[in-house]
Amino acid sequence: MNGRVIRVLLADDHHLVRTGFRVILETEDDFEVVGEAADGEQVVRLAATAGPDVVLMDVEMPGVDGLEATRRITAAGGGPAVLILTTFDRDDYLFAALEAGASGFLLKNGTPEALIDAVRVLARGDALLAPELTRRVIAKFARPGPAGTTRTQGERLAELTPREHEVLVALAGGATNAEIATDLHLGEATVKTHVSRVLTKLGLRDRTQAVVFAYEHGVVRPGPPRDGSRG
Repeated sequence: MNGRVIRVLLADDHHLVRTGFRVILETEDDFEVVGEAADGEQVVRLAATAGPDVVLMDVEMPGVDGLEATRRITAAGGGPAVLILTTFDRDDYLFAALEAGASGFLLKNGTPEALIDAVRVLARGDALLAPELTRRVIAKFARPGPAGTTRTQGERLAELTPREHEVLVALAGGATNAEIATDLHLGEATVKTHVSRVLTKLGLRDRTQAVVFAYEHGVVRPGPPRDGSRG
């Protein structure tokens, strides 16, 4: 194999589903499936020991479900990215997954190509939401925050440099690092540094939270996201 190998952990209580995901991923030379889990306890344990870059996480599993497993995996920081995969197109799952720290959310009725692309997106440190899911996140969160937090939010935003503010606006539009680099005439490494500083200054976990923050606090206003938007 040439280049970096993306290590993937599969979590689903249906053996046939895990087998299907494995077959799809292993058609690609840059993927390696490093483990399978049938419940939340097992996936949390393997996430800590198998060294995955990305976890494909089902929501409904026996015992500890996928949402709680995601919370445990992401709580300490520095662990693998979690891609939620579910049959159920439900807003409560979507919002709970984002709050739990998931970096992406896809429905299982998507194409193999969409799954492969999503794993690569998360492995390089981006977050992913389908455009229709981004619109639903914006619809839920694009409203003024609690009155008591206004001053703190303003102070956070005031810490951003003009360039960092531009990057936050681009993130809210669903742009990837490569797209931001092109739009702002910067190198991708520079963009990655700006993104990291934006997240740190605003106290955010990932790019998806940056999208929510930008709309919730009026940095940008709801409008059509980019096609193929990544939160």
